[in-house]
Amino acid sequence: MKAISIKKPGGPEVLEWTQVDDPTPAVGEVVIDVAASALNRADIMQRMGLYPVPPGASPYPGLEVSGRISALGQGVTGWQVGDEVCALLTGGGYAEKVAVPAGQLLTIPKGTGLVDAAALPEATATVWSNIVMTAKLEEGETFLMHGGAGGVGTVALQIAKALGARVVTTVGGPEKAERARELGADLTLDYRTDDFAEHGPYDVILDVIGGRYLERNIRSLATDGRLAVIGMQDGLEGPLNLAELVFKRASVHGTTLRTRPAAQKAAIVAEVQQHVWPMIENGDVQLIIDQRLPMAEAAEAHRLMEAGRHVGKILLVNE
Repeated sequence: MKAISIKKPGGPEVLEWTQVDDPTPAVGEVVIDVAASALNRADIMQRMGLYPVPPGASPYPGLEVSGRISALGQGVTGWQVGDEVCALLTGGGYAEKVAVPAGQLLTIPKGTGLVDAAALPEATATVWSNIVMTAKLEEGETFLMHGGAGGVGTVALQIAKALGARVVTTVGGPEKAERARELGADLTLDYRTDDFAEHGPYDVILDVIGGRYLERNIRSLATDGRLAVIGMQDGLEGPLNLAELVFKRASVHGTTLRTRPAAQKAAIVAEVQQHVWPMIENGDVQLIIDQRLPMAEAAEAHRLMEAGRHVGKILLVNE
């Protein structure tokens, strides 16, 4: 098969569409003939050498795919060769084939095309595991999403709204603000000119920025507020006022999805299938696709993501 290899850490130009060995399914795994994969910020970090591949994972980037099952490993039940699926991966999605544990498979939501379904697994699993399973967002609470126009953000806004929360988001510019409002944001704030802390308090914050946002995140939390940090685009360190944290009875959760054990991923995927898929099928959560590019043009897709002008997901498609 062919896959996108990273010849050395660096810019988008280090991504190469090369011939590699086909994957074979281990016990409990299936092989998927990949229809499409989707970009995530972790792919950029891996390409730059800032996100080491977890032990035993595929060296090729790509944390989610859609496609058709082409082989079943020993012990797999409930799935058949030819089934159309999407899947949460630990790596390997930028390829023509990928092996994945059966517990990380999802059906294709009704009304969603096979290619576009590649945009669903990582964002939906990230959002649900953080704002519901970890932060326990409840109806009537106020939710803040940093970066509401991105692949995770566009999903988070809609899920939070479907759960009955008041939704606030930071975005970059009026066009992204308008799109965020269309997706359910009650209030949009331009991160370049507005201080989100002045518009709190927030019961739950989902943060992809990290760094200097930490202090303001804590300051703007409500009593018993919960902060989930899932990204570090602004750096690894920030000041933390422990008194403010303690007297608010607030909590800070640092989470990642890629390095979780397979059993935890399977539990998250099962909840997503049960709770989020109906939201997609009834129209409460829309799939937002910015662009679809051929898989071989992964370098160009990375340039588009790094430029930061996209709204929603960028897909890589096997033609």
